Amino acid sequence: MNVHDFSVGSIKGETIHLSQYKGKVLLIVNTASKCGFTPQLDGLQKLYETYHGKEFEVLGFPCNQFGNQDPGTNEEIDGFCKVNYGVTFQMFQKIDVKGSNAHPLFKFLTEEAKGFVTKEIKWNFTKFLVDQNGSVIKRYSPQTTPDKIEKDIEHLLQ
Repeated sequence: MNVHDFSVGSIKGETIHLSQYKGKVLLIVNTASKCGFTPQLDGLQKLYETYHGKEFEVLGFPCNQFGNQDPGTNEEIDGFCKVNYGVTFQMFQKIDVKGSNAHPLFKFLTEEAKGFVTKEIKWNFTKFLVDQNGSVIKRYSPQTTPDKIEKDIEHLLQ
């Protein structure tokens, strides 16, 4: 099993099969619109713009499980990300990333790349780097800014 085995709903409501990303490096992130880490959307967009033409994608998954920091509708979240941070990378429907209702993709990600103390995601903007074959390579804490991940992305793209 790998990341390409999952399907998820886009922020616009279409089903997206992650198999469409075979051959691409992915950075999967649980996002929130009202979090202290929300400005990382700008850095994620910059990574996307820099490497998109080189088979790289950022996949954003809004989540309201941490401090009620993404309470809006999918439409409101989409508008916020575009207007405030110019987000053009793929955003998905708001989901749970931990607990019994966690989306199967995030259950898989946290099994493959456990956190420092626990496998459970502890906050918004936890990031997972996935290689071209859909294997989880590394997990990054919310405090790890997108620019600190750039060298790992470049390494996978070589």
